[in-house]
Amino acid sequence: MIGRIAPSLQSTGPSSMSSSGTSSTPDHPSETPLAPTGAPAAELTLAVALAQDLIRCRSVTPEEGGALALIDQRLAEAGFATHRLTFSAPDTPDVENLYARYGREAPFLLFAGHTDVVPPGDEARWRHDPFGGAIEEGLIFGRGASDMKGGVAAMVAAALEFIKANPNFPGSVGFLLTGDEEGPAVNGTVRLLEWVNDERGDKFDQCILAEPTNPNVLGEMIKIGRRGSLSGRVVLSGKPGHVAYPHLADNPIQHLPALIAALKEVPLDEGTAHFAPSNLEFTTIDTGNPSANVIPAEVHVAFNIRFNDIWTPETLADEIRRRITAAGLGERARVTFRPTNATAFVTEPGPFVSVLSRAVEAETGLKPALSTSGGTSDARFIKDYCSVVEFGLVGQTMHQLDEHVATADIDALTAIFRRVLQDYFAPAR
Repeated sequence: MIGRIAPSLQSTGPSSMSSSGTSSTPDHPSETPLAPTGAPAAELTLAVALAQDLIRCRSVTPEEGGALALIDQRLAEAGFATHRLTFSAPDTPDVENLYARYGREAPFLLFAGHTDVVPPGDEARWRHDPFGGAIEEGLIFGRGASDMKGGVAAMVAAALEFIKANPNFPGSVGFLLTGDEEGPAVNGTVRLLEWVNDERGDKFDQCILAEPTNPNVLGEMIKIGRRGSLSGRVVLSGKPGHVAYPHLADNPIQHLPALIAALKEVPLDEGTAHFAPSNLEFTTIDTGNPSANVIPAEVHVAFNIRFNDIWTPETLADEIRRRITAAGLGERARVTFRPTNATAFVTEPGPFVSVLSRAVEAETGLKPALSTSGGTSDARFIKDYCSVVEFGLVGQTMHQLDEHVATADIDALTAIFRRVLQDYFAPAR
């Protein structure tokens, strides 16, 4: 068994947030999973059938679409105490979330993910109904198949199978699922974590987030951290005027080369043990000038930096301002940064990472790379409560038309998570 000893659950008063759920923990889960609509249960594994049912839920952010209700039902039948919570904040949509726990002892292994999906776009351009869950030649199609209803189905199925075989295992398994990962990420994981910590008093030991981490084949990559993200804008001021009389004006565009050189010519850093070098990319350059014979008054330059664990958003912002001033642009440049909650973090390799790595290698034959590449995820919130790693399906088609994954990969991922559970809660030797 791995993991530290977690504090016992504390009793709490009523929450100001709406929640509902069950608190009883039967000895045995339900042995009859619901069959997916339109397909006999015998033809599909538990995980693939659940993935199909989830894809058929039109849960485009912020709509719940029935996805969390479906998982709530399956987990409650298996003896989980479940809680459905809706969070609200000004200028953002209300979002439903689900928290579930089986067991009351430590260690506590948490599975996390999201059931919301991005819009499908022009549905007429899809080969199959994006919310149909069609299976063809070993592939399951639909919005969220890769990102990340297939991964959610695998971790739920693995937990149900493990608990059915080991109802009295020494520890706890939980699920933290949101409908706000693809949206503003305000009323989702971050709020649910706060509720679990403040209202329930539950303390997690480790977490697996089942985002689609593999670039090409299942087993390639585990994410042990994520880069931070900082977006900024520079406004270079000049003096507007007629293009025929440039001596009477000061074109701010002519100062762009100095700005670009200042921010790009010298690398921000050379990377760290677990991270690639930080990188700045310019994303828009705009004068807002509709006229062809007017020198603009200012030019707006937007950029985004994906940064490693050398920096914080504050130290990185200071470095950008320093470089702009050193380039002689300080008096004409106004620099602003958007607020960010995406800071760089890493879960150092250790026993927990090894448990997952061994399970991946045992089921796929591949030794996974430990990576911090890619964009941001809800792991950036979870890392404040426990160590977190990410492993899921292949992400080649996520957010694309005809998004799909191999049904065999869903089953293999289920086997990986089942093996993780067995090893994680194995008695210490």
